[in-house]
Amino acid sequence: MDQRKFSIKAALEDRSSRHVLGLSGGKDSAALAIYIKDRYPDLHNKMEYFFSDTGAELQEVYDFLDKMEAYLGKEVVRLSSGRPFEHWLKLHSDFLPSARQRWCTRVMKIKPFEDYVGDEPVISYIGIRADEFREGYVSHKSTIKAVFPFIEDGLVRDDIFQILEDSVGIPEYYKWRSRSGCYFCFFQSQKEWLGLKRNHPKLFENAKRIEREAGNGYTWVNGKSLDDVVARAEERERTEGVIGRFSGTTGRRWQDVLRDEKQDDDPEDQACLICSL
Repeated sequence: MDQRKFSIKAALEDRSSRHVLGLSGGKDSAALAIYIKDRYPDLHNKMEYFFSDTGAELQEVYDFLDKMEAYLGKEVVRLSSGRPFEHWLKLHSDFLPSARQRWCTRVMKIKPFEDYVGDEPVISYIGIRADEFREGYVSHKSTIKAVFPFIEDGLVRDDIFQILEDSVGIPEYYKWRSRSGCYFCFFQSQKEWLGLKRNHPKLFENAKRIEREAGNGYTWVNGKSLDDVVARAEERERTEGVIGRFSGTTGRRWQDVLRDEKQDDDPEDQACLICSL
């Protein structure tokens, strides 16, 4: 194991480091914060909770963060790159971010986080579960150590849903989206882009504007315009008779259907690795 990975016991005994836990607006990091508060109150008392705000988040994410602050009884510090996405897009020659070039994660999430912790010794708590096979973001800075409480304590996907159901609930955007992150995230599926158009039409139009103004032939989705993407998603709905993420589940709560899916995004399909913090 990487020498910078700490155990919970070692973290509890460490009195010289800052303790930080990043919330992404998603289920796993939220469940971890709640788990720390309820299971390890001494850690919770000295924990710094933060959120890397790109300025391109869904309103549902901000609403959920308000719920988290109320439950935790502590402020969730909002970090920022200090500039909007369009500014960074210009600095990157109008090349939209992609799976190969995730400059958005680097400049709008990782850099603000590393500026926030500075050169002080830090223990970072990461919400990866015992049933996952990914590492998430672990800083290369020697002053930052990582703790994985869910892995150490053996918590799996169903445990995370139970923690949330017993406290703040499941974030509302999961009704139509499988991830947290920017509304124009290039990792979205066709169905999720269609969900954005239906649930946040103004944001969808803004994503189209950014795509159009970026020019240079690059689009959010593999050479297809967003109009093409949602047209194809709508066609699949018509031909397959599927409408919405949880169609065909009459009489069941969407939260229960989501919980029973028993799967998450492919590990390579994570919108922002910093969100695993």
